[in-house]
Parts: sequence; C-alpha cells; structure tokens
Amino acid sequence: MAGKSAVVTGSSSGIGRAIAMHLAGAGAKVIVHGFQNYEVAEELATALRGHALKSDLSLPEERTELVERCWQLGPVDIWINNAGADVLTGQPADWSFEKKLERLWEVDVLGTLQLSREVGERMKQRGSGVILNMGWDQAEIGMAGESGEMFATTKGAIMAFTRSLAKSLAPHVRVNCLAPGWIQTEWGEEASDYWQQRATSESLLQRWGTPEDVARAARFLVSPEASFITGQILHVNGGRA
Repeated sequence: MAGKSAVVTGSSSGIGRAIAMHLAGAGAKVIVHGFQNYEVAEELATALRGHALKSDLSLPEERTELVERCWQLGPVDIWINNAGADVLTGQPADWSFEKKLERLWEVDVLGTLQLSREVGERMKQRGSGVILNMGWDQAEIGMAGESGEMFATTKGAIMAFTRSLAKSLAPHVRVNCLAPGWIQTEWGEEASDYWQQRATSESLLQRWGTPEDVARAARFLVSPEASFITGQILHVNGGRA
C-alpha cells in the first residue's frame, strides 16, 4: 500500500487504532481521526508519521468538514468508517434505551452514510477508491436484550447500506463491510464472567477476537489483493458456534 492515503475514523483506540497501525505498517499514509480522545489520536498520528484530525461525527456539518480537510491533504484512496458511539461504558451506560439508540443512529448510521456518500462521490469522480464500513455479525441473526436490539438495528442498517452503495459506486469504487463478533476491546476486558464465558463459547475457535484480528481483515479488503471483492460482508468472529 505504499503511496496510498487512508483515513480511519475513530482510530484513537481499539479496533480503529489497530487498523491504522496495520495500514501504516503496510506503507499507507494514514490520517487518524478522533474526538473525545483526540490527544491520543495525535500521539498515534505522530508515531505513524501521519496526520490527526478532530471531528464530532454526530454533527452533519463536521462530517462534511472532515472530508474537506482530508482532501486538503491530498486525494484519499482508502476510507474506513470505524467510528462508533460508546453506549456500553461510562456515563452512557446509564442512559435510557431511547437515548442510546439515538446516539448510535447519529454517529454510527448517519455518520457512516453521509461520510460514505461524500467520500464515494469524490472517489468516483477520480476513478478509484475503497470504502470499508463496520457492521456486526449478530445483526443478521439477532441477539436478545437491549444491546442486541440496538446494535442489530444500527449495524444492520450499515450492512444493508454497504451493499447498495457498492452498486451505486461500481465499477470504480469498491465498498465492503466487516462484521466483527466478540472482540475484546475496552468493554470486553472489563466484562463480567457471564460475558467472558459467552464470548468464548459462541466462537468455534473458543476465544475472544482481538482488534488485530479485525485489522488484518481490514488491511486485506482495502488492499489490491481484494480488487475483485465489493458489496460483501465479511464476518470476523472465529466462526459462530
């Protein structure tokens, strides 16, 4: 990926951070995006010899501004919509179901849709580009409970949108989506024994996934090696038991 420019939203920690590091390791020039943990994003960008940009993706005008600022640094070859609202830890964990869903819809769904459409149009005019979105493996089969209902709704929307956008931007721009399973990010590290047991038992490989597992899949899908793959949802979950 030497000479390629890549943007990874929500890349100050977790899966986004791992993806940014893997792309930089493959030779890409990476633009790191952050908001609440922007100082960490700046540190990562410095380490990767890239750029850091701050943007609140819950706001339409800031999404547009982020795209414009990225292109001011040069044409973008790879755009990864990884950013998502955290409603499981900290103060948001005590919010009502309705407030959590609203936040997820603003950041995860509307953020992904607007950014993808604006970025996709620029890539289409240029004649090349790759967009990668982030779904959830259980959105297609369902999961009981409040979290399952919220994430199936929002991530399912992103997955359906990905398939349609791939058709809209073909043949010059590829659009795919990752659907991670149980990935041990910050929430997973602090999860109760029940969730620890459930996460490992629902994987054929009997373990949590790691951000690096997702990052390796992302690196493949945005690379020239995946040049004949578009409109697809790739599950990264160790197989569902």
